[in-house]
Amino acid sequence: MSRMLNAFNALVRRDFRKNTLRVSARSFATDDGDGSAGVLGKRLKDSAETVIIGGGCVGVSLAYHLAKAGQKDVVLLEKSELTAGSTWHAAGLTTYYHPGINLKKIHYYSIKLFEQLEAETGQAVGFHQPGSIRLASTPVRVDELKYQMTRTHWHPTPQFLIGPEKIQELFPLLNMDKVLAGLYNPGDGHIDPYSLTMALAAGARMYGAQIYQPAPVTGLTQTADGRWDVQTPHGTIRANRIVNATGFWARELGHMIGFDHPTIPVHHQYVVTATVPEVKALKTELPVIRDLEGSYYLRQERDGLLFGPYEKEEKMKLQDSWVRDGVPPGFGKELFESDLDRIMEHVEMAMEMVPVLKNADIINIVSGPITYTPDLLPMIGPHQGARNYWTAIGFGYGIIHSGGVGKFLSDWIMSGEPPYDLIECDPNRYAHWTSVPYLCAKARESYGFNNVVGYPKEERFAGRPTNRVSGVYELLKDKCSMGFHAGWEQPHYFHKPGDDVGYKPSFRRTNWFGPVGRECKLVMQGVGVIDLSPFGKFIVKGEDSHRLLDRLFANTLPKVGQTNISHMLTPRGRVYAEVTVTQTAPGEFLLITGSGSELHDLRWIEREASEGGYRVSVSNVTDEMGVLGIAGPKSRTVLQKLTDEDMSDTAYRFLHCRSIQLAGVPVRAIRISYTGELGWELYMDMQNMSAVYQALMEAGRDENIDNFGTYAMSSLRLEKGFRAWGAEMNCDTNPLEAGLDYFIKLNKSGDFIGKQALLEIKAQGLSRRLAFLTLDTDDIDPEGNETVWHNGEVVGNTTSGSYSYTTQQSLAFAYLPIQLIQVGQKVEVELMGQKYPATVTQEPLVLTEPARTRLQKKNQSV
Repeated sequence: MSRMLNAFNALVRRDFRKNTLRVSARSFATDDGDGSAGVLGKRLKDSAETVIIGGGCVGVSLAYHLAKAGQKDVVLLEKSELTAGSTWHAAGLTTYYHPGINLKKIHYYSIKLFEQLEAETGQAVGFHQPGSIRLASTPVRVDELKYQMTRTHWHPTPQFLIGPEKIQELFPLLNMDKVLAGLYNPGDGHIDPYSLTMALAAGARMYGAQIYQPAPVTGLTQTADGRWDVQTPHGTIRANRIVNATGFWARELGHMIGFDHPTIPVHHQYVVTATVPEVKALKTELPVIRDLEGSYYLRQERDGLLFGPYEKEEKMKLQDSWVRDGVPPGFGKELFESDLDRIMEHVEMAMEMVPVLKNADIINIVSGPITYTPDLLPMIGPHQGARNYWTAIGFGYGIIHSGGVGKFLSDWIMSGEPPYDLIECDPNRYAHWTSVPYLCAKARESYGFNNVVGYPKEERFAGRPTNRVSGVYELLKDKCSMGFHAGWEQPHYFHKPGDDVGYKPSFRRTNWFGPVGRECKLVMQGVGVIDLSPFGKFIVKGEDSHRLLDRLFANTLPKVGQTNISHMLTPRGRVYAEVTVTQTAPGEFLLITGSGSELHDLRWIEREASEGGYRVSVSNVTDEMGVLGIAGPKSRTVLQKLTDEDMSDTAYRFLHCRSIQLAGVPVRAIRISYTGELGWELYMDMQNMSAVYQALMEAGRDENIDNFGTYAMSSLRLEKGFRAWGAEMNCDTNPLEAGLDYFIKLNKSGDFIGKQALLEIKAQGLSRRLAFLTLDTDDIDPEGNETVWHNGEVVGNTTSGSYSYTTQQSLAFAYLPIQLIQVGQKVEVELMGQKYPATVTQEPLVLTEPARTRLQKKNQSV
């Protein structure tokens, strides 16, 4: 047996709490420069603009950035000492890489900050930049690397796809037998978390922030004007806003104001070796490697090695007792006892990949708590349901996120809007359906998913379904492939006898391709029904409802019984939300938004209503109201069988709404369809949804009615030229460049949020616009976030894409420079490492049903 395995067996019998503090030569002194450890040493301020609670690297970074941005009264409260929690024992990895669009920006900013922080503050940070390589040892992993390169070229992130020869040159100690390729980020590396935090703290103080430790928060009370009284043993601070940056204490702090934040500590282990002669003999530091099949990272630590595995979900360990009973009092810089059995599989794979490990001596094993959310992404931003309460919690990778998140939140706080879109990290993506069993199941799954293949259209099934299911879930669940949307189960596509069923992800067309084409044909030629219950649904009413919504929306408000598409903009004129607005009665409005932005949009509406003093009520009725969409040329025939209302085109016009009886059930029917075909959205009490669905299916038997899912809806909306929030429009885009001019009424009398910014943007002219592309592809289709090329240069990015079954070709939306948006312009879209020809095309390729009807009437009148 190797020396490493013998060392492991010997360490089993040792006290790890005593050994782990020798991992690096970090100083763990607790003196803040204002007094001895355990004594505050200075008088607490009475008031502050922002109080940050938590002195880990994220909280201290926010204090640094706010103070540097010019905020005068920034206070950070740390319950014991800076870095206590997850920061001090972190492995400190830093990487430019991230599969998300804008989290790449977070990583990029962090590394650029770390590079100059020592010069700015005079504090050493221990930053090493030997680069990193993500290793691919299977063909599907190589495809994954190509997939990720496609999504990186339009970012400034330095990243390269390299072959075995280059990998061996960079990391000569690797066993190359199985290595096929690598994703190389030359600026990556690692940093000492303690030194980083102390440098950020020095910078925060230098710019005027106050840091108090030990200063535990014992209570939080909101005042009538929306400010907070933050209680500590040393007195109370009144804050204009508070930020929860407390790491694995986030739940405790949340409980003080009635929130049950879905965070849970995970036991993460890493191993440090003594000096390895082969490592010591190297002239340059080894790059960090991430062995994706072995599910571990490995880096140089002085003249030895440090590696940390991510165990499979059946072996990894959650500290779920802290969720039930709270974090033990006084826990801060303690560690858990290691469990070597959990990581032996990964140790053996690491020794095979890096053979020098076999003879290495182990000097330390660190097992500490790292906070996870259900989807492994942090919760960053203002929280719905409590004014001026912000979170910066749930960081599984807090070190690399710290710099970028501090800047992101500082910009948001200072300007009143996010600097760019980061809705995937919105704390409001979770709600009542995020139960503790769900949290535990998803955190376990997400930990194991750290190094699984990241496919398009990825689904993760642990903890599902939640208690958030629609009234037709039981009727549909065995007939389709379900997707997960904000806690809801929603059909992606339906299968028939003979179909290849099951979740079979791929980087190319897979088993859903045929069934989705069948559903598109159904909607285009017959009639289909879709479950749209995950839509966010709000009712706004009251004497100031018109005034509030006129302020919020850039479109004019619809008349009673009518509907329109409206957009909420940020002060800079970015698209914060797209909402379907219906005035159901005088002064009463039904607002419909996407499933992923339900509480994101509700928070924005509630904040404006509160700060503006509007006399309105805003009710979230998302869970109470079920929604069915019915679409296709035969949809009117089916509905007419179930109601006495006149459903004809002249009697029931497009974008009109009525309350009708459908098979004896009260239904609010809006003539609108996100497929672009003749259709209605039917809103009803959730308990009546099953009855209405079954009545529709029975009434439509002669018309061959059937189900369709969101994949088909996405294909149909794209060929009609419909934009989607979160893709073509979000906080990164303005509505003019997104081609939303029709919905933006710059001449309306109301001074809506963002109007002045849009007027300035229009006067200055646009530098880019959204273009509609057709592509010549083979067995792969665009989906968004791909790089667009022209004459060998990166010129833009796609926002969404799909195969159009109606026109038999691939389509995509893409942002291009204004000089490249002319119809007929040739560009290239990169897919899986290959550049495919694309042409800017006049949109839409397929006219919507209302447009076709108007054109037909016009031709008949000629």
